[in-house]
Amino acid sequence: MLEIPFRRTHTVDLSSAIKQYISSKYDQSPGMFADDLRDIDRLRADAISVVEPHISGIRRLSIYAAHLRYLGGKFPIDIGVDFPWYPAIGYDKEKPVLQNNVRYELANILFNLAALYSQLSTRTNWSTIDGLKAAAEYGIAAAGVLDFMRKEVMPDMRSSPPEDMDDITLDSLQSMCLAQAQECFWQITVKKNMSDGTVAKLAAKVSDYYIMAADTGRQSRAVSTEWIHHFQAKHHHFAAAAQYRQSRYCLQNKQYGEEIARLKDSVQCVNEGLQEARWISATVVGDLNGLKTRVQEDLKRAEKDNDVIYLQTVTPKSELRILDRTNMVAPKTPPDVANGISLLGEGQPFGRPLFEKLVPYAVHQAASIYEDRRDRLVNQSIIADLEAMTAKLREVLQSLDLPGSLQALEKPLGLPGSLVSKAEELRQQDALYRIKRSMEDTTKLQTNDLAIYQEGLALLETEKAEDDQSRGKYGTDRWSRPPSTTALAKLYQSAQELRTYLNSAASSDNLVQTKFRENEHILKILTGTDRDLERFVPSSGQVTMTPAIDQAASRLRACLNELSRLETRRRNRISALKEKAKTDDIGPALLAEAARLEREYPMQKIEPSQFEALFSRRLENYEPDREALLIEQEDQDQIVARLREANKAFVEARRGDTSTTRERQKALQALETGYAKYKELISNLDTGRKFYNDLAGHVARFRETCKAQVNERRVEASHLEAELAGQDMGRLNLEETRGKLAAQNQHVPQTRSRHNQQQQQQYYQEHQATAQQDHGQAQQQAQHREPITAPVPTRNIQTSAVMPSTATGPVPVNVAGGTIGGGGVWTPDIGIRFGGPGNQPGQAGYPVPRRP
Repeated sequence: MLEIPFRRTHTVDLSSAIKQYISSKYDQSPGMFADDLRDIDRLRADAISVVEPHISGIRRLSIYAAHLRYLGGKFPIDIGVDFPWYPAIGYDKEKPVLQNNVRYELANILFNLAALYSQLSTRTNWSTIDGLKAAAEYGIAAAGVLDFMRKEVMPDMRSSPPEDMDDITLDSLQSMCLAQAQECFWQITVKKNMSDGTVAKLAAKVSDYYIMAADTGRQSRAVSTEWIHHFQAKHHHFAAAAQYRQSRYCLQNKQYGEEIARLKDSVQCVNEGLQEARWISATVVGDLNGLKTRVQEDLKRAEKDNDVIYLQTVTPKSELRILDRTNMVAPKTPPDVANGISLLGEGQPFGRPLFEKLVPYAVHQAASIYEDRRDRLVNQSIIADLEAMTAKLREVLQSLDLPGSLQALEKPLGLPGSLVSKAEELRQQDALYRIKRSMEDTTKLQTNDLAIYQEGLALLETEKAEDDQSRGKYGTDRWSRPPSTTALAKLYQSAQELRTYLNSAASSDNLVQTKFRENEHILKILTGTDRDLERFVPSSGQVTMTPAIDQAASRLRACLNELSRLETRRRNRISALKEKAKTDDIGPALLAEAARLEREYPMQKIEPSQFEALFSRRLENYEPDREALLIEQEDQDQIVARLREANKAFVEARRGDTSTTRERQKALQALETGYAKYKELISNLDTGRKFYNDLAGHVARFRETCKAQVNERRVEASHLEAELAGQDMGRLNLEETRGKLAAQNQHVPQTRSRHNQQQQQQYYQEHQATAQQDHGQAQQQAQHREPITAPVPTRNIQTSAVMPSTATGPVPVNVAGGTIGGGGVWTPDIGIRFGGPGNQPGQAGYPVPRRP
């Protein structure tokens, strides 16, 4: 029997990482959780110390796994500590795989729990019926834990699992555990001397499970060749046992022709199982030989009796009925794993849940989601519309040369009071320096974001160049991993999106700089002295104020004052709205809702999506502000319409005026426009600075993700290169052996007899086998006691119609129902056909098993 070995790890300072995370991300003091921090380290130490198959380890691993699952609702998976775990199976077990991932830690703990169940199963007393029942239950539990990992844990890891924990490897291990558990029930029926038909049905199902383990094991990079040979040998053994037991059932029912056919098929199955003799344990070989002796004796007796007495026609293999199956096993996840969270609590078997008083991480996520939605609603749907109305209003004023034309008329000498106050405002704010400083800050942020983005992009480009170089060196057939643009497609997409954002932001920055250059001279005048302003604004002659002009000017001034009051109200509304959003704290409501969810759904992981209804209710508070936009727009449209009429009347009243106010009007209007442009520039620069600050987080994450995934790809490439280098060395040694033999053959006379030629061919084959064994021993020493005693077939992770052949191995034989490589579609309804036609003994390193 095979057993799953434990994964090893080192101690890590998990409590310090959690403490640091609470300090930086939560509003609660880490001191509140001193006991919890101490307990989490103790639980991990207890769990990783389970390195021997003892029943006490089940509880230690299960408790830690339950707490890790509970913490998934309190913390993010990347808590800030790299968990190191060494692979349990495969060809590179001396290098740990590190991941900053709590789910990865949970997966390893559950893997060790499955390994513990597996080892308890194989080390239980198989000589008694009670021992066999216990072994079967342990095997079923091991398969259940692996099934739970595949369906509940691995999909949520959000990172690539190690080779010995990917889905196909876990599937192979699960099938192995079920095969050995089913084998326990088969042995129970044998010990109880149950009917041959019942034993045959159980044996056929054992054979099914072993071929499933071999099928998936071949597609895995971690399942060793020795294990696959073992699975295949056991598959053939139980195929032969099933046919043998069915032949005895046929004898009891006087079906002598079918008895002989099934005994012949049983012999053929045993012979195919013995092809694996070089690479499997002596115990399995002994079982096969013992079964072969018994079957051959019965076949000899059956053929003699039929030839002398019964004279029945031997049933053709194609007409043999497919054996029925009796399945006694299925993956069954232990309750301590499936319902581990429900076992946490005061007075519960697993004790109180750690960090119970810590506000769940989902609540913090929900708060961030709400704040983001609220800010987008307020800024983009309300404030942005109000500011757009104001900008439109200023465009109207500028197109009508207001208020410059009216100021030039009302005050032909000196400076208007409103203009003086605006100039004083710009001087106090040091407008020019403020704009230039903001532009410099924005440029620095842009440069920093661009540099970080380019670092990540350079990593992708370098990795792609390395991958293309290796693909050109080894060829696309041998360099079988996916290209960079496929394997890192999400990163390349992120790079394109970030490039679009950066280009768009650069265009906006150029527009802002152009706007500044166009208005810089006016801003210099506005921020200068009053004398500079008076020098820029020329005086005009006294205008004769006729009653018509005076009436039109008064009406126009009233409209401008009304617009000024509208802008003031709008600024106040925007300030009030910002203050309303700033004081909108959803925290207490979230905590109350989280408490309700915990009461109604005990120990269920809280997700941000569960607060959607609360978000909707809170955001309804801003609906009146959105509805007020329509009223605001209507008020502005009415005032603008009155303004246009008043300005038209004002222009008509002054049509015959010959005074020199035109130059003064232009100067005053230019200063008014300059003040408005200053406000626009400040708003644009604030928006740009906020944009680049927000973008910094995205480009930093992009760079770090690039580093992590490029490093993974490089490690993967180095392993693949080492594998290919080993294959090349094997071919080189084989070619050298062939060269020596060819040189020896040149000294042999050409006129040798056919007998001597056959001797030479036999000598060549023996030499070739010896060379391959010597090379295998050299590889064994080079790989630090990780022997590959069987010839290593070419592995193809993708399912193919037939097995890929090696340079010196034979082509596998196609059989009915497909090959182990995955050809054909298999369903349990088809059953097993044992002893496929056309298979010759010793034909393949992996003889192709027959599928039903």
